[in-house]
Amino acid sequence: MSILLYEKKSRIAYVTLNRPESLNTMSRELSRQLSKALVDFESDADMWVGIITGTGDRAFCAGADLKDTEGLEAPDEWEAEYVRQLTSVKKPLIAAVNGYCLGGGFTLALACDIRIASEKASFGTPDQKLNTVDCYASLALSNFVPPAIAMEILFTGERISAQEAYRVGLVNKVVRPAELMPTAEQIAGKICENGPMAVRVCKELAKRGRTMTLDEGLCLFKALAHTVLASEDTKEGIAAFLEKRPPVWKCK
Repeated sequence: MSILLYEKKSRIAYVTLNRPESLNTMSRELSRQLSKALVDFESDADMWVGIITGTGDRAFCAGADLKDTEGLEAPDEWEAEYVRQLTSVKKPLIAAVNGYCLGGGFTLALACDIRIASEKASFGTPDQKLNTVDCYASLALSNFVPPAIAMEILFTGERISAQEAYRVGLVNKVVRPAELMPTAEQIAGKICENGPMAVRVCKELAKRGRTMTLDEGLCLFKALAHTVLASEDTKEGIAAFLEKRPPVWKCK
């Protein structure tokens, strides 16, 4: 049985962590397969949105697999590379969080652009309870929630519920377990209705703009938006709007 499932339907790529017997914990081998799937997703011109989830209703990903002996080798280097690869994806990613979302799983969800949570989901970084350090949550969590909330999550290592995650703005929606994937697919479908080139530039501007001045951001906008605005897809989008018909995107 594959520890990672990778499927493509229409314009959507589905990535499913498939180690339910160990709460979908992240082993080195699973991280390699995840990276391979994301590279394929990024390079496939027919795939416009990715949905990441975990098998079963107990866990999205409960963190690193502490029984994975390979994972104990140079963990700082491994985690840094894991974060770098996850956050380099330029296409939209949706996390469908169906249970425990902890440590490395929390990193995976934070690396996604949109997070949908089951009512059973919970989030956190218990690394500190083991005297380890969560790389991406430590670096970026305060970009997603108020700094004091981020510090409480990081310092205490305690989990927060899906409802609390929604209250502080960490997730977009909280839904019943049966509605998790349909909700993620509905949002993915809405994204696919828009110009894929424009969506990807919006993502890059939003991510890089967090650490830029307005002037720097405007320079980046001019550099990135020029190609989009001069594209065939922009002409098609305007024509479709004026003709009151759905656009046919070609990513050109």
